[in-house]
Amino acid sequence: MQLILERVLNDKQLRNVRQTLAGARFVDGRLSAGHDAGRVKNNEELAASRQVLELLNSTVMAALNEHEAYRAGALPLRAASPIFARYAPGMRYGDHVDDPVMGAPGPLYRSDVSVTVFLSEPDEYDGGELVVNSAFGQNRVKLPAGDAVVYPSSSLHHVAEVSRGERLVAITWIQSLIRDPARRELLYTLYRAKESLLASSPDSEEAREINTAYVNLIRMWGEV
Repeated sequence: MQLILERVLNDKQLRNVRQTLAGARFVDGRLSAGHDAGRVKNNEELAASRQVLELLNSTVMAALNEHEAYRAGALPLRAASPIFARYAPGMRYGDHVDDPVMGAPGPLYRSDVSVTVFLSEPDEYDGGELVVNSAFGQNRVKLPAGDAVVYPSSSLHHVAEVSRGERLVAITWIQSLIRDPARRELLYTLYRAKESLLASSPDSEEAREINTAYVNLIRMWGEV
């Protein structure tokens, strides 16, 4: 399932993040890549003090955690600190699948869900689309600043070459309560139906039954 999250960052949060990144130092993104990803990765990643990183991380992750569609779609159990990446003209990230286990040398976690938060407006750069392969073909994603896209970490994906301007994004990875992407998609569909019923007919038998089914499916499939 690919899920678009609108307005993850509000105008003030986005402005503060962009102002911080404008004066920051970036280094070769291949320094954080594994052997396979390093062959196709050509971008830059933020190299900042611990204080600056913690401020940026808390802004982005707090905003994500407050977003209802993110919580319902990703069902997060653990989340990585975001990486802030920059793409200048000529930079791209070729086809790759995200590492299945991340976090070394600290606590390890499984990457089930990838999240890209767009920090540059679409008209500020040419190219730079996130291209995610699915059973139905390629999905090309280029969103307004402050919006985000959620997709399975197991998806083959790439970032198209930037030909003008600067592409700034924040990227994080989630270990979900629900490992299987098909089950996560089913639960998200059920969640939306449940919320609609609870809003329109909160005391109905149908609302009670669908809420019970949703809760017990998470209990049945969840891993903690």
